[in-house]
Amino acid sequence: MSAKPQSRVLRLFLFACAALAMQHAQGQAAQPQGEPQPRWQTLPPTPAPVAGEQTGRAEINGIRLYYATIGRGAPVILLHGGLSNSDYLGNQVRALMKHHKVVIVDSRGHGRSSRDTRAFGYDLMADDVVALMDKLHLQKADVVGWSDGAIIGLDLAIRHPDRVGKVVAFAANTKTDGVIEGVEKNPTFAAFIKRAGDEYRRLSPTPNEYDAFVEQISHMWASQPNWTDAQLKSIRSPVLVLDGDHDEAIKRAHTEYIAATIPGAGLEILPNTSHFAFLQDPAAFNFAVLHFLGDE
Repeated sequence: MSAKPQSRVLRLFLFACAALAMQHAQGQAAQPQGEPQPRWQTLPPTPAPVAGEQTGRAEINGIRLYYATIGRGAPVILLHGGLSNSDYLGNQVRALMKHHKVVIVDSRGHGRSSRDTRAFGYDLMADDVVALMDKLHLQKADVVGWSDGAIIGLDLAIRHPDRVGKVVAFAANTKTDGVIEGVEKNPTFAAFIKRAGDEYRRLSPTPNEYDAFVEQISHMWASQPNWTDAQLKSIRSPVLVLDGDHDEAIKRAHTEYIAATIPGAGLEILPNTSHFAFLQDPAAFNFAVLHFLGDE
């Protein structure tokens, strides 16, 4: 990426602050007084960690990877989106733990996990998941992923097909041009960026290095993923491609392309939701996931 160090970070936060200020100043004018804000424009609170989770930190691939497990049954791994942490998927943990052994992970550099000097990459983060599965003696697991987590899930299906059962890919992109340009200017997404920074400083083992972390991961986003049709067509795992009908970050045509290219993939678009559908309408999101996994 040609941008000077920290420039991407500064742009993200300037856009976030400007968008939030505009939203605050113009919010009342944007809709009739007393009219509720559309659900897809909301960013509900990050869920609290689920009571009863057994937490740990795995020494793998040169980092300490935070994970937690809860429940019994067929294993399912939940993978969060970029900049965030595993707490975001708390509503899904509560739904899935009734039928499954649920494993949540803070991806390298995110949340409570550490990072090293190696460049971020989806292959590397997928290999982290496989190493964690080895530590937990899980030969195979279903995967539910959001955004970057969904990309990691598809990466696993491409490169480690024997380790993956079903994959729910929510709000994924498989090429960089599947992302909507200027998404960081969207008020809802800008609010998420600000929240993610606050949470990083609270949870991370390197709380003062958020700017460096974002700079590192931005290099990955600039060039990855960039999978060919042949790579997507090689996937043999059952895949549900899922998204909200107002996703701020992913082009609808790209979501439809993914579903049309992966053999036998299903496609479901959740109404009146966005890139944060799992927070905005957890009941509909969870029903789609549970039905696909065979629990409903």
